[in-house]
Amino acid sequence: MSDENRFDPNVTRRELMAGAVAAGVAASVPAGLAFADEAAPAAVPAVGGSAVEMGVKLIVNGQPHALSIDPRATLLDTLRETLSLTGTKKGCDHGQCGACTVHVNGERALSCLMLAAQCEGDQITTIEGIANGDELHPVQKAFIDHDGFQCGYCTSGQIMSAVALIKEGHATTEDEVRELMSGNLCRCGAYPNICKAVMDAQGKLAGSGI
Repeated sequence: MSDENRFDPNVTRRELMAGAVAAGVAASVPAGLAFADEAAPAAVPAVGGSAVEMGVKLIVNGQPHALSIDPRATLLDTLRETLSLTGTKKGCDHGQCGACTVHVNGERALSCLMLAAQCEGDQITTIEGIANGDELHPVQKAFIDHDGFQCGYCTSGQIMSAVALIKEGHATTEDEVRELMSGNLCRCGAYPNICKAVMDAQGKLAGSGI
């Protein structure tokens, strides 16, 4: 065995592993492929900018908006980042917590799971759009009256779900409220007060058409 291949007992395990990794990387690079001056490869440009954006028209809280957005933008991010409607909250961003609930054509929708481009021409309502000017929606008022929130982060999603349920003719019993709003999570555990608030609002709104 030549001297250059003889094992050196003074080499540490860390040095041995580092040498093996370096050798493996060098062997995996095809002959003739090298970066000038040993510079790292150029990073792939981030997707964004006018070259890859698309136009979309959204109707949010009764107001039309002509936007230029990334085709991959979710409805949630478009509402918050582009239209500055931050009442709709980003919680899990996976459709599990309900904090991002809005209404699309009058029905509950998880805005984190929808692309904004899907909503072309749809009627979108956020928490900012359910009050009548300075007059709170009855569900909003009921949440205040029954202290249906603590930190308040989930509150907009809870209210949007409750408004839709009442319009659908549901939420007629506490058990029904618990079942149909089980997708709206409250880390503070304000569920009993939320349930009371929804039942109170349901009684006041029944047959009102609001």
